[in-house]
This record gives sequence, structure tokens and C-alpha cells, in this order.
Amino acid sequence: MTAPKAVLFDLDGTLIQTLPDISRCMNQALAAHGLPIHPMDAYRYFTGDGAANLTRRAIGPGQDALFDAVYTDYRALYAVHCNDTSHVYDGIPALLQALHAAGLRLAVLSNKDQEDVEHVIAHYLPGAPFALLRGRRPNVPIKPDPAAALDIAAEMGLTPEDFWYIGDTPTDLETCRNAGMRFIGAGWGFRTPEELRRAGAERVAAAPRDAGVIMLGNAE
Repeated sequence: MTAPKAVLFDLDGTLIQTLPDISRCMNQALAAHGLPIHPMDAYRYFTGDGAANLTRRAIGPGQDALFDAVYTDYRALYAVHCNDTSHVYDGIPALLQALHAAGLRLAVLSNKDQEDVEHVIAHYLPGAPFALLRGRRPNVPIKPDPAAALDIAAEMGLTPEDFWYIGDTPTDLETCRNAGMRFIGAGWGFRTPEELRRAGAERVAAAPRDAGVIMLGNAE
């Protein structure tokens, strides 16, 4: 097996702790339509599969008639407030620098809307050496479908086997498997290391620095 040449990062729960802004914006949208709000920790399991699925989980069963209104309000709120209280995880800037210095090419794949991905990365990781930023786009299925990950590999002129994939949820693990990449669980993210291991992750890093040790050591 050849040494990887690139790293594909999930965004929420991997590069950036976004739960404070996601939960506050969705709770505001819910409250505006008379729906119950949720504690921030509940959003660890609501997020990860795009804003539409986030909305469905947050409004709960039997509230389909309110979906469009809540979804529209949430997206408008998040577009304005996605940078209020989120933050980059400790160790991420150093990890990106070390990987780039070692010659690995970097990219981001998220189920967030494309414009939100670009906005959040530009605000929190300005100047980060990402070759590509990809979020949810029209006519491209979201993760765990591997289409977007495979598109990234093709655009970068690489094969799936050339990639490490770092993510914090079982959805990321499934995407990685479907795409034929090598997975590292972000154990510092929204889901626990134990949950990632139960889902089948063989490599789970406790912190970004540990992920760097795995990748730069070419651990198998």
C-alpha cells in the first residue's frame, strides 16, 4: 500500500466546534414557531447529515407542516451567526501546518451547504492550505454517499487510496469506507471515541496531535 498523499477533513466536530452556533440558531428558529428547544448536547446527534436532516430531527415527529418554515429560518440565522461562538479545536492549526509542510495536500468535505463551508473556513481558518472546500451542492448526494469524496479525489488528480479521511461520526466512517479511503476517527469531536470504535473505526485519535502522529508516521 502506497503512502497517502492527501488528507480529507470533515468540518463540524473535526476542524471546528460549531455546536454553540448551530444549536442557538436552530433553537431560535424552533421557538419562533412554537416548538420545543433542545440542549446543545442533543445537537451532537442532530447534526452531520445536512441542514435538512438537522431540521427534521430538531422539529421532531408529526411536525412536517413546519419543516419549510423552520428550515428557511435556520438557514437565514446560521448564515449570519455561524461565526458568533464557534471555535477551532486546539491543535488543528498546528496539524494543518505540519501536514502541509510534509507535502500532504488538504481538502474539506462537509454536509453543510457549500456557502456555509466557505464562510466558516474563511473566518476560522483564513489562509489554511486547503486545495478544495466542498459542502452540499445541487445534484451531488451528501455523505455517506461517496460521490463527493470521489469527486474531490478526481479533481485533485489522485486516487481514493491516496487519502487519509478524518471525521468524527459513523457517517464519516461509512463515507470513507464507501470511497475506499483510510479513516482516522476524530475522537475530540461530536461523538465519543467508543462510539467510533463500535462503528468499526480501527484508528481513533484522542486529539489532533495524535492524528498527526498516525498520518506522518504512515501508521497502518
